[in-house]
Amino acid sequence: MESIKVPFQEMKSEFKRILLQYDFTEEKAEKCAEVFATNSLEGVYSHGVYRFPRFVDYLKKRYVNPDAEPELIHSAGALEQWNGNLGPGILNAEFCSNRAMEIAAENGIGCVSIANTNHWMRGGTYGWQAAKKGFVFIGWTNTEKNMPAWGAKDSRLGNNPLVFAVPYKDEAIVLDFAMTQFSYGKMEATEMGKQELPFPGGFDKDGKLTSNPSGILETRRALPVGYWKGAGLSLLLDILATVLSAGRSTKELSELEAEYGVSQVFITIDTKKLNNFPAIENTIDEIISDVKASAQDENQSEVRYPGERVVETREENLNNGIPVIKKIWEKILDLKQP
Repeated sequence: MESIKVPFQEMKSEFKRILLQYDFTEEKAEKCAEVFATNSLEGVYSHGVYRFPRFVDYLKKRYVNPDAEPELIHSAGALEQWNGNLGPGILNAEFCSNRAMEIAAENGIGCVSIANTNHWMRGGTYGWQAAKKGFVFIGWTNTEKNMPAWGAKDSRLGNNPLVFAVPYKDEAIVLDFAMTQFSYGKMEATEMGKQELPFPGGFDKDGKLTSNPSGILETRRALPVGYWKGAGLSLLLDILATVLSAGRSTKELSELEAEYGVSQVFITIDTKKLNNFPAIENTIDEIISDVKASAQDENQSEVRYPGERVVETREENLNNGIPVIKKIWEKILDLKQP
């Protein structure tokens, strides 16, 4: 499938132009366009450029309300619960992450949960933002049913993405992963590119493990990371997101006509409040150096820490443009005013 290269600023400008047609203020359109374009710039195309048309479709269907603002429901010390009022997930997530950092700056740790919000796109976005400001970040979201419990055929669990981020020099160490071996966005992007997954990612209609994304998307039987361990972690993340936010569970989300109104949690820790703060960077350096000293496997693969490839991809795409399937980019440029 033919691919083209789109400069970062051009992509961001087009996203903003389209969002302004959907009742976004200048500031909100700028923020959302920045995140969609940056996700693409840093190689997470599945939750950037390839996700943008669906986001616009949700705006048309009013699953996402561009005018909404988060509303404080309850506060108890370093813990807050908010209602997202079906606002854009990107804006609500940035708000919650920033609010958690404000609380952590006062108390050492901050926990902000939000109910009735929308897809945050790439969860790692908020980990990068927090870590580059000196905060440890832990956050997760629940989703609709899209993964079976271990030993089951039908999907009752969400893939409930989880993010960990730690400040590291001028960048960050960021682990951002769904509870499925591959996110559905990644599988959809792989299918569009007419490629196979690098490892088996789920089960086909005959119940066999497969690397073919189309077969997995058809059955909705994605493989949990770590098999039963990933399935168990998914369940606990859903329980915690639902309880801490007083929001919808995966079960309740799946009773709606589409995935919206999800529940999310944002936890930040101010590393400057730690007694060992002056030694933290050296400690992390030693850990990373030891990991990188690993003996390479038979494929002679380079050992990387989570998020390391993002920095390289960001620079490459800034210099050369963001690779996009031409047909998808043309579809985005042709998105009509509501």
